[in-house]
Amino acid sequence: MKKSLSLWITLLAMSASILTACSGAASPSIVGDWKLASYGSPANLTAADPNVNTTITFGSDGKLNGNVGCNSFNGDYKVNGNTVTFSPIASTMMACADPMMQQEGTVFLVFTKTATFKVEGTTLTITSADGASVVVLEHK
Repeated sequence: MKKSLSLWITLLAMSASILTACSGAASPSIVGDWKLASYGSPANLTAADPNVNTTITFGSDGKLNGNVGCNSFNGDYKVNGNTVTFSPIASTMMACADPMMQQEGTVFLVFTKTATFKVEGTTLTITSADGASVVVLEHK
């Protein structure tokens, strides 16, 4: 009887371990409201213009919208592991001062096709597919 009970306990423990290993860790969520902190080359980031109220919202419905300096924008996105794939971004077409246009242009460049991302605490870093440009966001 003791051997049977011991065998059942061992089998249950092994089953629990296997199920836990197979479930994998959940991907960190990018859903929420973010503000632009910095952007540009990973080796030489530029701080976002502190005089501009930026906002980027990743909705739980796969919708993306925001404003990072000049034009409002929207689109769709899908997350798979640590990659995010963007639909083409639609935006208004206003011309603004160069610093705002530069930060907006970099964000739009990174939000093209597929990028990688990393969430660390309240910071979301999105890197362009070629690794040349980065957008760093802070949770609002």
